[in-house]
Amino acid sequence: MKKGLRKFLAMGLATVLAVSSLTACGEKADSGKGGTAPGVTLNEAGTYPIVKDGKVELSVFTLSMPNVQDFETNDFTKFLEEKTGIHIKFVTAGRDEYEEKLNLLLQSGDYPDVILGGAPNLAKYGVKEGVIIPLDDYLTDKNVPNYLKLVANYDINKTKEADGKIYSLGGVNDCYHCQYARRMWVNQKYLKEMGVEIPTTTEEFKDVCKKFLEYKKGGIAVAGAAQGWHTRMQDWIMGAFTFVPSKSATLNARDYVVLNDETKKIETVANTDAYKEGLKYMRDLYKMGAIYDGNFTQTSEQLRTLANQEDEPVLFFTAGVNSDVIDPDSNNKLYRNYVPMAPIKGPDGTQIAWTIRNSGFRSGGFCITDKCQNVEAALRWVDFFYSETGDLCSQYGAEEGKDWVLKPEGKVGLNGEPALYEVLNLYSSDPQNHDWQDVGLRVAPAPYRLGQAVDADVDPYSPAGLEKLLFDASKNLYEPYANKTKLLNLSELKLTDEESTAVSTMAVELDKLIEENSVAFITGTKDIDAEWESYKDALNKSGLEEILKTYQTAYDRQAK
Repeated sequence: MKKGLRKFLAMGLATVLAVSSLTACGEKADSGKGGTAPGVTLNEAGTYPIVKDGKVELSVFTLSMPNVQDFETNDFTKFLEEKTGIHIKFVTAGRDEYEEKLNLLLQSGDYPDVILGGAPNLAKYGVKEGVIIPLDDYLTDKNVPNYLKLVANYDINKTKEADGKIYSLGGVNDCYHCQYARRMWVNQKYLKEMGVEIPTTTEEFKDVCKKFLEYKKGGIAVAGAAQGWHTRMQDWIMGAFTFVPSKSATLNARDYVVLNDETKKIETVANTDAYKEGLKYMRDLYKMGAIYDGNFTQTSEQLRTLANQEDEPVLFFTAGVNSDVIDPDSNNKLYRNYVPMAPIKGPDGTQIAWTIRNSGFRSGGFCITDKCQNVEAALRWVDFFYSETGDLCSQYGAEEGKDWVLKPEGKVGLNGEPALYEVLNLYSSDPQNHDWQDVGLRVAPAPYRLGQAVDADVDPYSPAGLEKLLFDASKNLYEPYANKTKLLNLSELKLTDEESTAVSTMAVELDKLIEENSVAFITGTKDIDAEWESYKDALNKSGLEEILKTYQTAYDRQAK
């Protein structure tokens, strides 16, 4: 082991590719023993392959993404199967359908052995129903040595549910640029041709949109998407009026909930005067034709298609990562035109960058269902993702020297310290079948993320410069305007099943009310001045106060 990587591991920067084994689904696991399934023997713990004799198949539910062509034939999948001796059978769902499909599977009884990268409602399917099994007795150095080294640097209590038991392993993605991921990108080529600067206020933004619509007939001034990573343009614009904590790929009423640091009270922004003023401003933009109608319904893939069409030029678009919209390799000329811009200042001086401050350690990274016949093998399987090179292998490919190198000589990381690794197989949003990229389980603490090698003089608009581009944009344009309100991370609030069920039921109607009314106010199909009070009344009747009360109860319970 290289010296730099010993430090890497000691810090808990483990990233594993260990994959656990399960045979046929159908029988409940003997969760009291955790032995091997009949006809299967395992090698000594800590060695590979995991399986010594017999055939082991592990069915895995995980997220699918457009840039990963086929998990079954993926190069990393093949590597993982050969390393562990475990065949993986995938059940996948796209970002927009993930939660719904997972719930349907768990309710049907026909569900996979493990869930990788995004847990279901653990209060319901774990604590109450036992579909997801508790893991407390299995979290030993024999089964998950890499994971235990990692969590020594974090608070493992964050993975405990309301009953005090652990139903999932945590994942870590302590990404600096992700803390300021709600970003707007502007085409500097068009700005230069129009003779204007990047707007800094709401009035300047409106004026630039107006000039662009006159300059490019049929062009789209502001593009976004309803589904995608920070692609909701209305959330970014709202930063000039108030803080909207929404961080989900899809809107949820719970994402309008914040914790007031001073009062320690849980509040909402969806019914405030500041939120109303933001909607009125966007109504003006919409009336002048600046906001594209498709923004309220389209997916991130449709935004990508839109932004790459030459006959319908786009001036502004929202996205957490610009490369998700325009590929830096295959379409570099267009990619270079779009630069990040700071949050704009509103009429009263409000200028907020969406911010989430946390360690990046979250429960729900990996769960085992009662279908699993070999809990021990399953944990030894996933423990590889928490090893030294697990994250590198899953994200970039498994071949050292071709996909990545450790401790590259003379290289420095984003943090200016000696680099821990250098990525050779650079990220691309184009379809590929070599690695898993941003799906599955991420194990990326801050020193690991910031330890990626980057040349001091790297071209930020080259494929190799993406991380530096995002880092610099966050540091220079967004961190100075970081919101002062603490984002309430609802995943860390451990609700009981009764609380979770009540919230989920009410949230369905609230989600619909907030989204439909917000869009209606922006597009003018509803008169915001005449109908604002009735909107607020509808929120209360649909359970908004009950949801806030439920979250307050859960917060107070955990704060003790």
